[in-house]
Amino acid sequence: MTADTASETSTEAPTEPIHIDGQSHLEEVIDDYDVVLTDFYADWCGPCKMIEPTVKTLAAETDAAVAKVDVDANQQLAAAFGVQGVPTLILFAGGEQAESIVGLQGEDQLRSLIQQYTE
Repeated sequence: MTADTASETSTEAPTEPIHIDGQSHLEEVIDDYDVVLTDFYADWCGPCKMIEPTVKTLAAETDAAVAKVDVDANQQLAAAFGVQGVPTLILFAGGEQAESIVGLQGEDQLRSLIQQYTE
């Protein structure tokens, strides 16, 4: 086995948020990446707009994949994860839901949350 073997089992996280289109797409992303921070948002939501630059920065600067789910376009998906308010951030690690945070969060808090699962 070579050093490259490890990279074949876990895909490197993208540097841009992934816009999710339905439950099967989200499941695919969760399966493809070790750690996925999922931002459930709505276009009309002020705090969602405020957290957007933070989410983009985390996608670019951390080892986590960042997924974005529009709750208006994916109401059943949001309901399946118990999303009642936006923004709701759900962190998946190893294919399982590990953390759930509701409301506007600071970049430092989210970065340290991701680091708990990526180190």
